[in-house]
Amino acid sequence: MDDIGIQLQESIDTKKALLSTDLNVIRNIADVIIKTFKNNHRIYLIGNGGSAADAQHIAGELVGRFKINRRPLPAVALTTDSSVMTSIANDFGYDTCFTRQVEALITQGDILLAFSTSGNSKGIVNAVKIARTLGAITIGFTGESGGLLKDIADICLKIPSNNTPRIQECHITVGHILCSIVEKELFRQ
Repeated sequence: MDDIGIQLQESIDTKKALLSTDLNVIRNIADVIIKTFKNNHRIYLIGNGGSAADAQHIAGELVGRFKINRRPLPAVALTTDSSVMTSIANDFGYDTCFTRQVEALITQGDILLAFSTSGNSKGIVNAVKIARTLGAITIGFTGESGGLLKDIADICLKIPSNNTPRIQECHITVGHILCSIVEKELFRQ
C-alpha cells in the first residue's frame, strides 16, 4: 500500500476506534449545546493552528447553516480577529490571547469549546480555567491522553489517537455530527 492508502487507512482506523468509544460523550456535548442555545446563550470556540481552523469551521456551520436553512445560532470563533489576537499577544504574551477575550465576552451559561490535539496548549488551558470561573460550560476536544484539558474541562472528548492529523479529522467529523444533531433538535425538519 502506498502513502496515500496508508493515510486513508489510518483515518478510517481512527474513526472506527472512535466508534468503539463511549459515544455518550458526544450525545452529552450535543445536549449541552442544545440547552445552551435554548437558554439564549452563546458558544465560543478556540484552538491553535489547524484547531483554530476547526473552531472557525464549526462556528461557521452554526451561524450560517449546516444542512437546514434556519435562523443563525450564536457561535463565535475567538481565533478570527487578528488585531485583537496580535495586540493581546504583543502586550500580554500569546498564552493570554484567548483568556483576555474570554474575560471580555463570556457570561455564565455560555459554552467555551476548546480544540487542542494534545490537551496541553497553555493558552487553551488558561482560557478554559478562566471560562470556568465565569460560570461557562467548558468542553475540550483532545487526542487520546486528554492532556491537562481532561482534568479541567467539564466535558472532554478524547479521540483515540496520538496522530495530530487523524485527531483533527475526527474533531471536524464530530463537529459536523454535533451540528446535525443541534439543527435537527432545534429546528425539527
